[in-house]
Amino acid sequence: MFQVRDSTRLITGSADQSAKLWNVQTGTLLFTFNFDSPARAVDFGVGDDLAVITTDPFIELPSAIHLKRISKDPSEQTAKSLREIRGPVGRINRAVWGPLNKTIISAGEDAVVRIWDSETGKLIKESEKESGHVKAITSLSKSADGSHFLTGSVDNSAKLWDTRTLTLIKTYVTERPVNAVAISPLLDHVVIGGGQHAVDVTTTDRRAGKFEAKFFHKILEEEIGGVKGHFGPINALAFNPDGRSFSSGGEDGYIRLHHFDPDYFHIKV
Repeated sequence: MFQVRDSTRLITGSADQSAKLWNVQTGTLLFTFNFDSPARAVDFGVGDDLAVITTDPFIELPSAIHLKRISKDPSEQTAKSLREIRGPVGRINRAVWGPLNKTIISAGEDAVVRIWDSETGKLIKESEKESGHVKAITSLSKSADGSHFLTGSVDNSAKLWDTRTLTLIKTYVTERPVNAVAISPLLDHVVIGGGQHAVDVTTTDRRAGKFEAKFFHKILEEEIGGVKGHFGPINALAFNPDGRSFSSGGEDGYIRLHHFDPDYFHIKV
């Protein structure tokens, strides 16, 4: 799910093998993109006239990245893809636009981060095994200026990357699988959330801290705090654009909105 910058339209992807474009104000369905396999990741490009949609492997179909033109007038919208990119093995859990919509950044089950040329569909760079994740990548979040991005993995870590060079900048290590990550638009902080796999949740007490949203200093890589509340794994995290609050969504069925108190803005490391 992803909104355009002015919050007027929303795009969603579903296991029902479709992605849908919505009017946020009215809830009206504007258009449906149909596929032959489940749709997973979606993202609008800069200018909101482009969208990327990923589809899962299904029967004999490989995973794919679909680039779509988004019309200002919904009556002129078509299902035609500008380009389809194939290559990654397994599910592509996240795909986002790079600077000026010239590239696509993807990551997924094979633990590799890739940068693709959005014009040609050719692979430009991919993360190295020595510095990259060692298990499936579950999440990917860009910084406000798009210069770097954060990935989370079930290998119990999150990693900060340079968007243009795919150079690894920082690594944040935690004690649980990471399902969601976000970068503060205001301070040098990142937030990481996750938890045990669903089959193990009933054996874990919430107080063990497995379901906390943990904050790290982006530069120093040190943990600076945590926010408890969920009693199931955290699957989604997002900062308010002003950086003064954040939201979290978990398998416990709750979405929590957290407002930072004044002390948060003066944390000393």
